[in-house]
Amino acid sequence: MPYIPHTPQEIREMLGVIGARDVSDLFAEIPQTLRPKTFNLPRGATEMAVRAAMEGLAAKNRTDMTSFLGGGFYDHFVPAASDYLLARGEFATAYTPYQPEASQGTLQAIFEYQTAVSRLFGMECANAGVYDGGTALYEALMMAVRHTRRKKAVVSQAVSPIYRIVLSTYTRNLGLELVTVPHKDGCDDMDALAGAIDDKTAAVVVQNPNFLGAVQDFTALFAAAAAKGALSILSGYPVLQTVLKTPGAMGADIATAEGQSLGLPLSFGGPYLGIMTCRKPLVRQMPGRIAGRTVDGAGRTGYVLTLQAREQHIRREKATSNICSNQALCALRALINVCLTGEEGLARQAALSIENAHYAAMKLAAVPGVRLLNDAPFGNEFAAVFPVKAKLVARKLMDEDIIPGFPLGRYYKGLENALLVCCTEKHERAEIDRLARRLGKLL
Repeated sequence: MPYIPHTPQEIREMLGVIGARDVSDLFAEIPQTLRPKTFNLPRGATEMAVRAAMEGLAAKNRTDMTSFLGGGFYDHFVPAASDYLLARGEFATAYTPYQPEASQGTLQAIFEYQTAVSRLFGMECANAGVYDGGTALYEALMMAVRHTRRKKAVVSQAVSPIYRIVLSTYTRNLGLELVTVPHKDGCDDMDALAGAIDDKTAAVVVQNPNFLGAVQDFTALFAAAAAKGALSILSGYPVLQTVLKTPGAMGADIATAEGQSLGLPLSFGGPYLGIMTCRKPLVRQMPGRIAGRTVDGAGRTGYVLTLQAREQHIRREKATSNICSNQALCALRALINVCLTGEEGLARQAALSIENAHYAAMKLAAVPGVRLLNDAPFGNEFAAVFPVKAKLVARKLMDEDIIPGFPLGRYYKGLENALLVCCTEKHERAEIDRLARRLGKLL
């Protein structure tokens, strides 16, 4: 964190502008019980002493554990050049690139990012202004509601439970009907999903691979939805799009994703990146920033934000979104990662992740008492079922510096003994062997 000094006079002036009496007023919304009492730092300590104290606090975090935790966020390799390129001055510009004459670098980066993710998902258009995968999915649903003028959505229970909470929270006061179709042994129930779609349905919402790890082809379901005038929305996993049938190839109208896996480091809550793509006829319903390429009066190539029905430009109630924001820096990082890794590199990253997950599934299934939730195809995640509660297994193995996965019982009733296990290209076979070995001794 950079050291930014301010004199007491400067602090008083800044507080005065916003009408705050002192610094504590800035944190008035945080209950007193949740505020840190003290960092136990003596006044007047040297920088070296403060740094040592803070590093000691940070060292209490356990950062050297072997983690098989996924569930929407993944520990993929990030090329060392990413940080250097992201910090180059050419990308430094105004926060909001509304003025094209001053922001050509950022606008070109947004345009190229949109092109990259559109190709990745096999879709025609993309934006660069959504917070994360959950809010991207909500925005996709609202696109469908505006386009169809219908107020019902059919959502698979195999969609990330966190995303489903986002959907229910944001639509709570909008008069929408969300119909959740239960999963079937960890897979999307295609017949039940198709049967729930009627002439009031704005969209059917699915995820591939789903939250329980299964990979499925939704082509027939999307065709059934189109036949009833409903749109199809698919939430995907960017890295695996290089080896899976894309949402575009399945006939999806809108595809969204959490973009963290494209070079954004794991952190507690972000900042992350909402990826949002759609077919061209829907582009005017797409919220957030969309950069377009054009030519000026002299025929020179230029870039400009376009199709912006945002609250800054029109009346708030007419805006397509009031929760989108500028994610250009995260989008730029994703673009840099895609360019550095390349098409073949991304496909290799996906293949290695899948190979490791299948090796892990084979090793865990060989442990007495352990079985896989189903025999469906899977990517780099799978659900393993134990003879005891999964959270107890996770707790025991964490004492041995292994995070074995995500206990599914937290969100799925009846799956209290199931654990979602994730692998990426960074996992070593020895780490997987150790997981299986320790699990065998534990059970």
